[in-house]
Amino acid sequence: MRALRILLITAVILGGLFVIADRLAVNYAESEVADRIRAKQGATAGPADVSIQGFPFLTQALAKELDEVDVTLRGVEASTGGRTVRISEMTAALHDVRLGDGFSTATAATATGSARLSYADLGSASGEDVTVGFGGNGKVKVTGSVEVLGRSITRSVLSTVSVVDGDTIRVRADEVPGEGIPGVEELVRERTDFDRKIEGLPVGLKLQKVEATAEGVVITLTGSNVSLAG
Repeated sequence: MRALRILLITAVILGGLFVIADRLAVNYAESEVADRIRAKQGATAGPADVSIQGFPFLTQALAKELDEVDVTLRGVEASTGGRTVRISEMTAALHDVRLGDGFSTATAATATGSARLSYADLGSASGEDVTVGFGGNGKVKVTGSVEVLGRSITRSVLSTVSVVDGDTIRVRADEVPGEGIPGVEELVRERTDFDRKIEGLPVGLKLQKVEATAEGVVITLTGSNVSLAG
């Protein structure tokens, strides 16, 4: 009986030590992956938060495959049309993440996530002298001025924002008020309608859909063989 009691106490102690070791290891791994992701995004990128799911972590690490890794990036810089565009926040849930030696590489078999782009940053990405804001009911409001017959005409249009070819954000005015002046609609659309290809996201991630909200443009992301580091 005494021997059984000692065995049980020893098992509890060893189990507790294993849990502590496992949590220390996962914290170290999360920090390493976050550092490598941030380094890959460049010096201007904001902080990266990494959470490795599943228990125990050590058995996953030994197999060099993690069940799920949740990542949040802030201040990510992508490029579009030769311009730099800042993505306010990007989150991703990555599944079946394969690890290289020393966490030098990390590639997810599949991934889903979202990215948020402010209206100020979307306006800058347009490459035009326009103001972009939320138009309500899932629409984007774009305001710009054009010269017609020597006078400046300012128009605000409600536009639909969509994804084209998995990598491009398209903004198109639903209707342009022209007040019967020939050529006004074409001139306004030259200013307010635009396509912008988003480049510089982690390899393997694609734009699936986009939605205009009060907080900014929210892009749904999806991908396979997504490279996190390396």
